[in-house]
Amino acid sequence: MEKLTMEKAKELNATMVTEDHLLLHAANVSAAMEAMAAHFGADPEHWAAVGWLHDYDYERFPDEHLAHTEDDLRKAGVPEEDIRAILSHGYSICTDVEPKTELEKSLFTVDELTGIVQAAARMRPAGITDLEIKSFMKKWKDKKFAAKCNRELILRGCEMLGMDIRDVAEIVIEGMKAHAEELHLTGSV
Repeated sequence: MEKLTMEKAKELNATMVTEDHLLLHAANVSAAMEAMAAHFGADPEHWAAVGWLHDYDYERFPDEHLAHTEDDLRKAGVPEEDIRAILSHGYSICTDVEPKTELEKSLFTVDELTGIVQAAARMRPAGITDLEIKSFMKKWKDKKFAAKCNRELILRGCEMLGMDIRDVAEIVIEGMKAHAEELHLTGSV
């Protein structure tokens, strides 16, 4: 396999992930990664596929996240660079694989960030469709809002990317807007 495709990512992920909230998270991160790829002039489908597959072993091994990923994905023919990117999103949490490439740094950053974007969008009658960065930043500054999403990790990722949280969040919001229906973020209007 030259590079991971969405078709292959979904096929592999389906062998391990069945819970709706984890599938939704995969879709959110995938949409965010697609947008980050476009920002960096990379291949959006490839980055989206890596995003889709990033939590491959989480449902079955939540306490050993990413410890059951590398061998399975290697056997399935997933390229080494994609395996490394997936492992790097757990840097300093459950792996020592430091994000080095734009792909890896982006995955590390958007994994938690999509949770806050999703929560902010769900508070709005029109979902994410009219979410603007100004409204998002108000939610971002409220530490009690989406408190389980680790803002420190997100900021460390932004620093790795050499980007401001506002700029990264804007890219992620736009990326998720493009998939609003699939992400169940069209609101109640």
